[in-house]
Amino acid sequence: MSNHNSDEFPPSKRYFENKKIGISSKDSRNFSKKRRCEQYHLDLGQSDFMLCACSLCGLMYARGVEEDEQVHRKFHQDYERGIRFKGWQNERVVDGPWINGDRILLVLDTDSSAQKRLVQKVVKATKKELGFVDDNILHALCKVYLFISAHRVVGWLVAEPIRTAHRVIPTSFFGNKSTEISTIDKMDLTDTKKSKETTLQFGDFRFCRESVKNSCPTTSTKLKKWDSGAIICEENALSAKCGLMAIWVVPSSRRKTIATQLLDAVRKSFCAGEVLEISECAFSPPTSAGLAFASSYTNSRSFLVYRADDV
Repeated sequence: MSNHNSDEFPPSKRYFENKKIGISSKDSRNFSKKRRCEQYHLDLGQSDFMLCACSLCGLMYARGVEEDEQVHRKFHQDYERGIRFKGWQNERVVDGPWINGDRILLVLDTDSSAQKRLVQKVVKATKKELGFVDDNILHALCKVYLFISAHRVVGWLVAEPIRTAHRVIPTSFFGNKSTEISTIDKMDLTDTKKSKETTLQFGDFRFCRESVKNSCPTTSTKLKKWDSGAIICEENALSAKCGLMAIWVVPSSRRKTIATQLLDAVRKSFCAGEVLEISECAFSPPTSAGLAFASSYTNSRSFLVYRADDV
């Protein structure tokens, strides 16, 4: 049997063969010009499949995909400069010497859904850096303080009522060498470069909290001396009223005493009719930056921390 090439078939036969794949002889010459080539990959459940992480905001996105690029640009701006805030008709402003529209707002669980949506958006944007896994970290008794500046939320603090707390043993994280508190110079919450794990120890029990931190070259070297990993507390419980669950300030507004002003606002407004003493406030197990801020604010190496059963 002889071999035949396509030119030996009649035109109708060649047309019929091309029709099998949906291409007429008239269009076959333009096929190579019109077709689009796409690269396919196998997704076998990889956690970072085709994704890259922003070194500052930490968002995982697909580089080169326009939709993902847009989402990243918006998220990155909100993380770096703060989420935009147009204002509310009914704002609960904490008393203070505010100027240029700056103010601290208090949001409660009984407030409008619009106000609580903004709080959830702020929490979602910062939860990874603070070491929270779940979006729903707030409960009905939480009081959320938002620092507003230039129509953006540039800082926030979550406080909750507690019954008791425990005093930190200074040598558990400061070591034996003396370190002057004054060298901190009122540090706000700043970042270290690597993922850090803080361990809170009560007797034989240890509670670990890990947070992923991003780079901040201006302060990372200062934080090293505060980060030794474990915090050991006295087992004896002391009376306390206010637990500081989380404090966060956007990178572009750090070292401007915003965290300090937030904590001052909490002490003035958390309990109606009284101003809380520093000794009545306790911190949740802090990150390395949180250690520096807590020591600076309280002017003490033995500040109070609290755990779940102190609430």
